[in-house]
This record gives sequence, structure tokens and C-alpha cells, in this order.
Amino acid sequence: MEYTQLGRTGTQVSRIVLGTMNFGDRTSEEDAFAIMDRALELGVNFFDTANGYGGSGGRGATEEIIGRWFTARPGVRDDIVLATKVHSPMVDPTPDGDVVNARGASAWQVRREAIGSLRRLQTDRIDLYQFHHIDRHISWPELWQSMEVLVGRGEVIYAGSSNFAAWNIAQANEIAQHRNFLGLVSEQSLYNLVQRSIELEVIPAAQNYGLGILPWSPLAGGLLSGGSTDPNARSNADRVTSARAERKDQLDAYDAFARERGWTPSALGLAWLLHQPGVTGPIIGPRTVEQLESAVSALSIQLSEDDLRRLDELFPGPGGQAPEAYAW
Repeated sequence: MEYTQLGRTGTQVSRIVLGTMNFGDRTSEEDAFAIMDRALELGVNFFDTANGYGGSGGRGATEEIIGRWFTARPGVRDDIVLATKVHSPMVDPTPDGDVVNARGASAWQVRREAIGSLRRLQTDRIDLYQFHHIDRHISWPELWQSMEVLVGRGEVIYAGSSNFAAWNIAQANEIAQHRNFLGLVSEQSLYNLVQRSIELEVIPAAQNYGLGILPWSPLAGGLLSGGSTDPNARSNADRVTSARAERKDQLDAYDAFARERGWTPSALGLAWLLHQPGVTGPIIGPRTVEQLESAVSALSIQLSEDDLRRLDELFPGPGGQAPEAYAW
């Protein structure tokens, strides 16, 4: 396993991040335990979840599975850098169709959901507490005040963001600096060979403010997986099948490029992200131990300059960072 610092912090995290969104939904608790056990054996020490994950198991089910795994594995908690998120509503709508206060990032909601996540995870702290989406109705002084309280109580170590625009990152960290607070240390964004928009502004902003980039959907929802015979695989979902048909020539060329070099398309997609500036590690969402092991194999792939140029030809990015990408 390879490790790197989490943004500008001194905490070392694995360059493969275990995403747990399938736990309790498409992955049973027994299989989730096996995946987490194997992840530890492989040196993966960075686990990512969210308060609202659980799918068919119900909101919070994923955190509960992780909490039961911690309880069943005494002593492993300190081996894990544990990340979760806040924003999603955790209660059903009222008869009027609204979820009063129980969504977003108000001080009320952040404190309430931190307590809930700590209880479900059966832990005394959240190592990385991430704002799942920008909340445009909340001021940063309110948000940072709530985080300062959690950090002061030892219930949160670091704060991170997810799905933020570059100016959100700048605004958040400038205000945090004025409050003598560390601010955001990571940004979790949609990033893969198919979707490279964050290269325009988000990655430059993250690098400037010392945030590590954690790409989600690193295989474009299954487009870059090379296909699967498993009927439950994400790459066989109707929307992915349709999108793959639209990009058939491009994806066939990509699959051939990978296989000619002895790599799987999925491992190549992860390896490309690992070669990108500012990327701490992609978030993988394995449903099986085999998928986890395949993802970790991406660390052994070394891409040459010619390889990177060919991938740029197959999947052109925005042309660099703004404004050079479009202004001249």
C-alpha cells in the first residue's frame, strides 16, 4: 500500500479509499465485514461513509454496519482514518412534504447529526467530517462555529467538503483563517477520465489551500470498468449501458489500450487518477472482496508520459485550468 498526507495535515492515509455506500444496500453485512477485514490486511486505512448511506437498508444503515464491525474487532478503530458526511435528511418528510431543520449544514443540524453518526459508528470521534454538499442558506461563521465546538470536544478531528465549487473552497478557508481555525483539508469531487471539469478551478483551488482531492465515481459509474458478466454490476445498469453505447468507439479504444498493456480497464481508470496532481486517492465502492483487490492493483501501474498523452487523446480534458483553458 502507498500512503500520503491528507491534504496539508500530518495524517497519513492510504492512496486507495474504501467507500462504503453499498454496505447495507447492494452488499450484505457479512460481505461488508469481509471487505473491511481484507482492506485492513491490504493496508487500506481510509474509510469513507455518510450519514445518509444505507439504500434499501434505510438511512444510517451503512454507519451502523461499520459500527458493529468496530465492536466486533476490538482495537481496530485506531488503525482507521474514518470519514463521514453531513447534509442528507435523516427523517421522513412531514405531512406538508418538508423536512424541517433536518437537512443541510445549520449549527443545529451539524451538531444533531454528529451525535447520530457517533452513535451509529460506535466511536468517540469522526476523523474527517465532510459537508456532503454546499448549503447556500447557511453562513460560514455559523458553520465554522459548529465545527469548532465539535473539534473542541474531540468529537471531530478535521473538516472536509464534498461537491464544492472552487469559490466555496476559497470562501470557506479564508473565513476559517480569520477565525484561527484550520478549515477544510479535503474536497470530495466527481472526477474520472470521462468527467474532468474540476481541473478548471476546483483542483487549483484545492492545491492552493492545501486540500487533498478525493475523487468519487472514479470509474464513471461503471463506464470505465470494461463491462461485467455480473447482472448486478453497476456497469450493467440501464443508464450505463445506454451511455456506453453512446461512447462505444471511445470506450472500445480505451478497453483495448488497457488490455494491450496487461491491465484491466478499471485498474487503469484508478491508476490515471493516482497520477493526477492534487489527488490523495480515489474512493472505490467494492461490492465484493475481489473488486477491492482489483482496485488495489491499480497502485502497481506506472503510466508513462506516452500513456498519459494517449489517455488525454481518448478523453480530452477541459484544456487545463481556468482561465487559460478557454481564454487564450
